[in-house]
Amino acid sequence: MEYIIFCLIAYIFGSIPSALLVGKIGYGIDVREHGSGNLGATNAFRVLGIKAGSIVVIGDILKGTIPVLIPLLFDLDVYRLAIGIFAVIGHTYPLFASFRGGKAVATSGGIILGIYPILFIIMVLSFLLTLYLTKYVSLSSMITGVITVIVSLFFKDLGLIIVVSVLTILVFYRHIENIKRIKNKTEPKITWM
Repeated sequence: MEYIIFCLIAYIFGSIPSALLVGKIGYGIDVREHGSGNLGATNAFRVLGIKAGSIVVIGDILKGTIPVLIPLLFDLDVYRLAIGIFAVIGHTYPLFASFRGGKAVATSGGIILGIYPILFIIMVLSFLLTLYLTKYVSLSSMITGVITVIVSLFFKDLGLIIVVSVLTILVFYRHIENIKRIKNKTEPKITWM
């Protein structure tokens, strides 16, 4: 029973549309009507700027972190990685935003932060390095997923390997259109200051 409750809580947390809230409350802008129309951090950066985008990233990460930490408050022996997956489902298919959400990257990282912080640091460094080299946020997200799967092998936790692999597959699935644009050389690159 506790699994169902925690999974539901995780889904509700994941469903909080950070980009939509920051855009509407802070700027009077619905990010779904601008840029890519996506409710993820990348679109928030492009539409709302660095400050708002940073807030959205933090919010999206916490949507994964908080639900996997909540069971610790009750000292319950539950598999927190499995609970975290429901936060990602909430982020990608949010109850509070017509089931049209982000691409699962930051919230997936948030799950890892709450359980394997060292792996999260490796993920962030991988993402930033890849982003610096390629200037593609989408490609960096996918490469980071692959690197995370590889690094997770060294943790010798079968559940971690399975969950990270599933999340990486989801990230690739959510980036199908980006992959097409990268092939066609129409995917927008970021510009460094």
